Amino acid sequence: MITPVYPPKPSPGDRIAVLSPGAGLPELFPRPHELGLRRLREDFGLEPVEYPTTRRMGATPQARADDIHAAFADPDIKAVIASIGGDDQITVLPLLDRELIRAHPKPFFGTSDNTNLLAFLHNTGIVGYHGATVMVQLGRPVAMDRLTADSLRAALFTSGPYELRPAQHWNDVDRDWADPATFETEPETRPGGDWIWRGADRVVEGRSWGGNLEILSWLLMADREIAPDPSAYDGGVLFLETSEELPSATEVYRILRNMGERGLLGRFPALLMGRAKTWSFDHPHTPQEAARYADEQRAAVERALAQYAPDTLAVFDVDFGHTDPQLVIPYGGTVRVDGPARRITVTY
Repeated sequence: MITPVYPPKPSPGDRIAVLSPGAGLPELFPRPHELGLRRLREDFGLEPVEYPTTRRMGATPQARADDIHAAFADPDIKAVIASIGGDDQITVLPLLDRELIRAHPKPFFGTSDNTNLLAFLHNTGIVGYHGATVMVQLGRPVAMDRLTADSLRAALFTSGPYELRPAQHWNDVDRDWADPATFETEPETRPGGDWIWRGADRVVEGRSWGGNLEILSWLLMADREIAPDPSAYDGGVLFLETSEELPSATEVYRILRNMGERGLLGRFPALLMGRAKTWSFDHPHTPQEAARYADEQRAAVERALAQYAPDTLAVFDVDFGHTDPQLVIPYGGTVRVDGPARRITVTY
């Protein structure tokens, strides 16, 4: 297994590819997409470049793979960012030219279904960045969250340690992108607070691996982009988060149990668990239902750890998943989890 290395960073004024390796939702919801493009230009000083499938729903896996190849091969493109996630990016992976991408390493930013491409890049020897899609984080109504913007700016333009901070206010209730009124006011937030620590009596520093839990379960089922020898992950920091599909606590436990049975879960001396998304249009939970959902998910994770990784240091409610704000986690990069000091530092 190749140890990932950090690709060169862009500078203000550079061109950045905007791709839809998963779903071409900018075609259906142009408002958040256009807002995100504008912020890339005005707030980050980058010039976004769209590709043929960026705004095309139903694009074939081959067409999306072609866009990925074109973006990585173009010497004028200095970074790549996903418009949003999706649910079938796994079908793109077999079509990717690993040697072409390895020969042209670039920072890639994406979350959710983009866990597929992040895992591919990890195995190709390139550190990626789990965080900040154009439509969701950059396209946030009125303004980006300060924590998100600061983290993204550091990940884009700087190299070195960056300390993550707990969000004092957060949100996971979505609003209708088709309604213009959605973009007239900022999302309502609720109080956050400190992370929840388990077994925090040690310091762990290692390479990160993980992403969206549901996508990882699909990769495991397809036996795709998973190291055949579990020892490849020894000493790493596992980071996991769940999506707007709101998997049940039972499903979360079963996925982690299967990772344990495969010999994966116990390889990681530290786990960062993203703050659970507790609301969706299909499941508009009340605050009480949302709190119960989050508690049940955490209990499911702790149950799996107790069985398969009892010595793992775990931190819950870290803001890097499907909630707002969203901190950027380097995928395959160095993460330091300091239990006694209650600090998490990533290296961008």
